[in-house]
Amino acid sequence: MSTRVLEFERPIVELEGKIRELKLLLTGGDEGMAAEIERLEKKARELREERYASLSPWEQLQIAKHPDRPYTLDYVGEITSDFCELRGDRAFADDPAIVGGLCRVRGRRLMVMGHQKGRNTKENVLRNFGMARPEGYRKSQRLMKMAERFGLPILCFIDTAGAYPGIGAEERGQAEAIAANLELMASLRVPTISVVIGEGGSGGALAIGLTDRILMLEHSVYSVISPRGCASILWKNAEAEQTAAEQLRMTALDLQNLGICDEIIPETTGGAHRGLTTTAAALEDAIVRHFDELGRIDEPTRTRQRYEKFRRIGHIEKA
Repeated sequence: MSTRVLEFERPIVELEGKIRELKLLLTGGDEGMAAEIERLEKKARELREERYASLSPWEQLQIAKHPDRPYTLDYVGEITSDFCELRGDRAFADDPAIVGGLCRVRGRRLMVMGHQKGRNTKENVLRNFGMARPEGYRKSQRLMKMAERFGLPILCFIDTAGAYPGIGAEERGQAEAIAANLELMASLRVPTISVVIGEGGSGGALAIGLTDRILMLEHSVYSVISPRGCASILWKNAEAEQTAAEQLRMTALDLQNLGICDEIIPETTGGAHRGLTTTAAALEDAIVRHFDELGRIDEPTRTRQRYEKFRRIGHIEKA
């Protein structure tokens, strides 16, 4: 259970706190207090369901970036077995901002990879806040080529504000590494699925997102640029982040309506950080179902459908 409260959650959390206090005061034969607790629990449940069913894009973004939200390795631990991490890009270094390796999901052999953030300052420095450098994307290239060599389906978890824009990353070919990933993923012969589990920002997210199916957790976001970056460019003011979030159409429902997201995976009420096991179970069911569907499609057709899927995204209107 998360201990960090977002502003819009405060009324619900305060009511839940009152219920806990009443339970501590409850004595065996006090039927009146028991009835009051039951009434408040029903009210809290209804309030929670109503509130999380009508979140604004800005509130969705806050949940997607919640510091207690499960990350890639949390889901790997929940839904996979026999995970064997593979490191290094065989060219420069290992990038802990992207993790990946071999695993099984319900007995099915897979190659899994994804962005990984940290839980505290030390971990975030190690993981670079989930913002991968070129060596991270070259590591994912290596793992994808290995998966294709051995006929393994590929599962990608997306959760990053964007690729790291530092000088060292640019000197080592950040843009080329991302472009090479896109070229490779467009031509892979094995089934591929990507899941946006938190933030999906810019080319840093798309670099492991050009897949046969794109799934999104209910409170995740996916956009061409982070709202803060968009606000800095369009309004010259990073504080306009909320305005940018409202206009980017970055929520799972927006992207499903635009034909980009293939399925929205329901989360525990209140967000995945309030119930990892329940959310992971729904995610596992969806992943297995989509891999089963992709496995029934022959390779040339699957590759063509992937190409057509991304060609359909966006259109040009003549003035």
